[in-house]
Amino acid sequence: MPTLFSRIIDGEIPGRFVWCDTRCVVFLDVSPVTPGHALVVPREEVDHWIDASPELLAHLHEVAREIGAAQLAAFGGERAGLVIAGYGVPHLHLHVFPTSDMAPFANLDGAPADEDDLDAAARALRSALVERGHHDVVEASLLASAR
Repeated sequence: MPTLFSRIIDGEIPGRFVWCDTRCVVFLDVSPVTPGHALVVPREEVDHWIDASPELLAHLHEVAREIGAAQLAAFGGERAGLVIAGYGVPHLHLHVFPTSDMAPFANLDGAPADEDDLDAAARALRSALVERGHHDVVEASLLASAR
């Protein structure tokens, strides 16, 4: 049975995508700990991060780095937080979020976000990614979001 994230990737469940490439996607967390909180998710269903190939992990971390830089440009903050919790959904995913303190790290289960707030956050993050030269993956994310 496909995971929740595979169903989002396949368009069965809506998602606000901000990045799509051949190896992974990035979409906003619907219960963000800070505005712009995103999940970097491989297309391949891997349950535990230690089971992923080194090449896949390297790609996910590079994408997370780009997402974090774009989040800081779009939302501000002192740091981009990165967490691989390994719980919640049995499909490897990296939490990336802008932050100025350690509070978001204590609980990655934020409150459900308002639809308009999620749309605004997706637009801001996509814009910052385009400014960083990632037009192609953002364009692909718009197509995925439109499904």
